[in-house]
Amino acid sequence: MSSDLQSGRFATLTFDRRVAAPVATLYAAWTAPAARAVWAAPGPEVTVEFLESDARVGGREVSLCKGTGQPDIRVEAGWLDLVPEARTVGYEVVSQEGTRKSAALVTADFTGDADAARIAVTVQLASLAEDMAEGYRQGFTAGLANLGAVAERTMLLQRVIKAPVPVVWGAWMNAESLPKWWGPEGFSCRTSRIDLRAGGEWVFDMIGPDGTVFPNHHKYGAILPEARLDYTLHWGENGPKHADAWASFDDLGGATRVTLGMVMATAKEYHDAKGFGAVELGLQTLGKLARIVGAE
Repeated sequence: MSSDLQSGRFATLTFDRRVAAPVATLYAAWTAPAARAVWAAPGPEVTVEFLESDARVGGREVSLCKGTGQPDIRVEAGWLDLVPEARTVGYEVVSQEGTRKSAALVTADFTGDADAARIAVTVQLASLAEDMAEGYRQGFTAGLANLGAVAERTMLLQRVIKAPVPVVWGAWMNAESLPKWWGPEGFSCRTSRIDLRAGGEWVFDMIGPDGTVFPNHHKYGAILPEARLDYTLHWGENGPKHADAWASFDDLGGATRVTLGMVMATAKEYHDAKGFGAVELGLQTLGKLARIVGAE
């Protein structure tokens, strides 16, 4: 990390982080709102509440940074350019108690391959109410450390389904069809209750081919129709959370790229899941989704 202070309260700050995760996973952890909510807080004494989050070009993100005994810090940000696995450009305006404190242009460049990746962030900062450079240094240094840890326990699955986005979205966000395809080959779902909306939930058992019952509880967060849904996965009804997850749907001109991301609660859970074949089983689940919409 280096900085080049200019006249007055202007600064250009640079940050660099190498991560033991594929570049696609690092990019997803940087942009996906469900993942950003996990790593955004710079330390345990701070919480970040996301009021609005839309990770698309022209989309906006609004959050409140809350520290004990301090007025909330409001961050309004927006995405100006998104080049998957390569670059993002965005802006952010920081205010506190109604006073704008800073404005910044934030550019992130990504390089790497399927084994490891690097993110290089440039912040062009204008401090409006006071010198904010040191706060940005501390915040981005801590945030990128958190980002690296999150990316290293994030599982990312993708499949292109030869059906339009509304059809694929409809098969996912339908209380009758979702239980019919959810889960790997040979698994079935037994639903206790299902409410597919922001703030809703799905309480169900996944039943394996040998009859083993796996209790599940999905709690739904933000839902952007035909674009993205966020949810958390729990071991049984109101049980321990084992992942913060999201599904996104990209229009490929009549086909749909479905991305399923999961930030595991701990690195151990991530490695345990990979060890028992969670990637392959997850791809089987997306294959069943393709079949139910008639795309396979």
